[in-house]
Amino acid sequence: MPMQNKIDVDQLDVRPVENQLTLSKWYEFENAQAEKGEMFVGKAAHYIVLFGAHVTGETLKIFLDALTSLHIATHAVCAYRAHPDLPIGVAIKVGLPAGELPKSDIRQAAKKLDCQGAILPNLPQLDMPGLLVMDMDSTAIEIECIDEIARLADVYDDVSSVTAEAMAGKLAFSESLHKRVAKLQGIELDLISPLKDDLPLMMGIEPLCELLKAHNWRLAIASGGFTWFAEALQDKLLLDHVYANTLEIDGQQLTGRVIGDIVDAEKKAEVLNTLRERYKVSSGQTLAIGDGANDLVMMAAADLGVAIHGKPKVVEQADAAICKGSLLQLLYFLTVPSTNFLRA
Repeated sequence: MPMQNKIDVDQLDVRPVENQLTLSKWYEFENAQAEKGEMFVGKAAHYIVLFGAHVTGETLKIFLDALTSLHIATHAVCAYRAHPDLPIGVAIKVGLPAGELPKSDIRQAAKKLDCQGAILPNLPQLDMPGLLVMDMDSTAIEIECIDEIARLADVYDDVSSVTAEAMAGKLAFSESLHKRVAKLQGIELDLISPLKDDLPLMMGIEPLCELLKAHNWRLAIASGGFTWFAEALQDKLLLDHVYANTLEIDGQQLTGRVIGDIVDAEKKAEVLNTLRERYKVSSGQTLAIGDGANDLVMMAAADLGVAIHGKPKVVEQADAAICKGSLLQLLYFLTVPSTNFLRA
């Protein structure tokens, strides 16, 4: 590039972006891109992350032009390696016009380039102690446990239709839970034990949890599913806590009832806030992930809420979303290099 710590976007080409930008080094824009940025009066800085595919200089150039068309002022850019098993990500420091964050527009602009994109109002840092609270079903694991129990007991259609309504926010969660569990009455534990012993983990969840624990993060599941399954994950995922609903058992059969307090949307948020206080987690260092409508309150309570392969309503309302690929991609949001040396 013609000047140290400066980038002329017009000189970016089809080579991988890491062959054109030094990793973890921020470049301020010059020439045409800087002039475009000055056209807009931005709010306080946010960061847009482009991730999930092998980004070229040409890809970045097209994406920056898309941001300009959205009246987003682009101030600086940085390519970085979030994890050895992930493609290089790109972070862009931006200023925004007044109004709602253009989250959907950014996702669509990235999708056209076979990438994913997110605008982050907060940047939790991997290398500082933090707290991750996650949903279990369809987030930490690939399945909805209650649907799989129902499949084994040949009542799948009855149960899954209610699950879908609940996850889409069309039915109060506690009501849907009681309706679904009632259909499980009389199921033998022997029938469902193999499911508990072989839960299919979401891709990337094990190395993610291992890395977070190595950086002194606290990990918890807050699930509208069941303790029987959540507790089976505790050692495997190095979890500090699990919160879920308790199925009543009579002998070796399910009674069709849930006992104790229901872990619903409000309870999930309460779990996050309680653990934040218990562990004195610093401001900006709480992360919540989930896929369903009953995760939204928890995600709003966190400093960063991320939809994981989420329902449309959840993707729309979350701070950010991972719509395909490994949960390791959360590291793109936790490892954005510092911009302290950049001008405000």
